[in-house]
Amino acid sequence: MAAMKLVISDPKERKAYQVEVDPRSSALVGRKIGDVVDGGMAGLAGYKLQITGGSDQQGFPMRRDVEGSARKKIVLAFGPGFHPRMEGQRKRKSIRGNAISLDIAQVNAKIVEYGKEPAAKLLGKEAKAEAHEKDAKPEKTAAKPEAKHAEKPEAKPEHEAAHKKE
Repeated sequence: MAAMKLVISDPKERKAYQVEVDPRSSALVGRKIGDVVDGGMAGLAGYKLQITGGSDQQGFPMRRDVEGSARKKIVLAFGPGFHPRMEGQRKRKSIRGNAISLDIAQVNAKIVEYGKEPAAKLLGKEAKAEAHEKDAKPEKTAAKPEAKHAEKPEAKPEHEAAHKKE
């Protein structure tokens, strides 16, 4: 069985972190969208996370207003799961219920209560971000001499030249 991905958004820092958790040992199975869970199972000791959504292994989104964890076909008029192109448009689409099961591949959550340490430090993303910034900004090397090209005067299109003769 593949690991469940937990995408944690931090509204204060405006960043998102992705963590893999084992679905069998996770405290997420059986929870519903809107529930608040302890962040310790994702490596965020002292944090509280609110479940905001998710999707199953085939990409079908979870929906807050559909009870259960099964995939169902319902008529939708708005998202998640459907974004109408015309006013009043409705469509029957497959979606997942609001309960997390072992079939869910990704769970989205947001931080609602912060701990003592920053989230980036607890998840080990701080050191990676600094290393990435170093690689992204290469040191300046000696300036390359610019190639000298003979500049040609701008050639006017033939139709403009023809009009000036008249």
